Amino acid sequence: MADKVETGEVAGTQDGRDITRGWVGPLELMQPQDTVLLTRGGGDLTLYKELYRDDQVKTAWGQRQRAVVSAEWEVEAGGNRRQDKAAADMLRDQLHHIGWDRITEQMLFGIFYGYAVAEPMWTRDGGHVALDSIQVRDRRRFGFDGEGRLRLRTMSQPRGELLPERKFWTFRTGADHDDEPYGLGLGHWLYWPVFFKRSGVRLWLKFLDKFGQPTGKGTFPPSATAAEKQKLLDALRALHTDSGVIVPEGMDIELLEAARSGTADYTALYDRMNGAIAKVILGQVATVEGTPGRLGSDDAQQDVRLDIIKADGDVVCESFNRSIARWLTEWNYPNATPPRVWRKTEQPEDLNTLAERDERVSRLGYKPTLDYIREHYGDGWEEKPQPDPMAGGMGGPAFAEDDPPPTEDGEEQAAQLERLATEAEAGENALVDAIRETVDAAESLEDLRDRLVERLEDLPVEDLAQAMGDALAAAQLAGRVDLLEEAS
Repeated sequence: MADKVETGEVAGTQDGRDITRGWVGPLELMQPQDTVLLTRGGGDLTLYKELYRDDQVKTAWGQRQRAVVSAEWEVEAGGNRRQDKAAADMLRDQLHHIGWDRITEQMLFGIFYGYAVAEPMWTRDGGHVALDSIQVRDRRRFGFDGEGRLRLRTMSQPRGELLPERKFWTFRTGADHDDEPYGLGLGHWLYWPVFFKRSGVRLWLKFLDKFGQPTGKGTFPPSATAAEKQKLLDALRALHTDSGVIVPEGMDIELLEAARSGTADYTALYDRMNGAIAKVILGQVATVEGTPGRLGSDDAQQDVRLDIIKADGDVVCESFNRSIARWLTEWNYPNATPPRVWRKTEQPEDLNTLAERDERVSRLGYKPTLDYIREHYGDGWEEKPQPDPMAGGMGGPAFAEDDPPPTEDGEEQAAQLERLATEAEAGENALVDAIRETVDAAESLEDLRDRLVERLEDLPVEDLAQAMGDALAAAQLAGRVDLLEEAS
């Protein structure tokens, strides 16, 4: 008898079961568990919004956003049935209508803050439910209650009012578990680099002010009154702005040159924090700082950045597919499989490298199909016509009308060729066996192509090469004999 299968949720966060939060009622809003946000900003996302004023944050984050938005998007039908394709066509038209790139750009800020909220504005288009627009809302206006439901904070209900079903699109990202509805945005890791950078700049400005010009020193006699001391102090302050000052008789002013020892390299701190910001946002620094080599080769750094871009596009598209795309399909095409929208973030393959690889494979006796050529090199290709082997001429075995029949010498040459072919048979068989073994081990055409390219240098061609060398030597000797016989 099989053990009982527990289908209910055991480690849920409701009813005070989450020991990390304690009791949170269904009508109360949960607080985010971001320690930086709580300790430095009191839980208010304005703390992270201020980070966006930093020039390095703005530049790096802008690159990451534009890289995702600039990637072409595509709507893919959920199946091959007519209703599946109709649902995909409708979704494609809807995304063109509402401006999918603009919405993607704004929703990507959910990665910066941890979560994003958008409101689809539904309308009627004949007998269909359609999208009039999608409004990306300020996430600070929303919260999640003790049951994980999205609520809208208002002046009359600061704890939030419950929102209707199928009216808001939201996603979260960055947290390392599903018990955090607010996610964990990049601002969590950007706060301290930006804080240290700004603090360093303030100290840097003070340093420049102190060591950029000498400090004035005034001396007054012991009998000086408070008013006379104030006059001397005012004169010292005037040194920073006026070209000339006057002082009472008996009071002296001199300039003290500030002396320092050691180094105060604020530029190193500034650059180091900029590098940390770039790493947090882009995974590397070269595309922002223009200093390749700090984190390896340019190709490796670009690969890291492409991985991030693909992940960002997937977060936005997948959350949209699970919500708005599914709702539209269920309302308008109930029997259809919902379509999906996705971003084509993969970089196109280098055609020169691909052509060189295809040429190597063709030397092994393989040729690409016409579909392969069109897929990788584009349309406009057709197979090259092959010469007719029965047409005679230079390329065919048939003899022309006036050609003489084979002579005894020709028969002897044919016998030599047959003997050389027999000697080369072992080398050919070994080469064919090696290729067959590679073909059997391949799991797909792409895998076969890559395996053949990798084995080019290891294929057993020594015996075949030896036979071909013997054939060339024999042909050269036969040619010399013919010349000697003609000369005699």
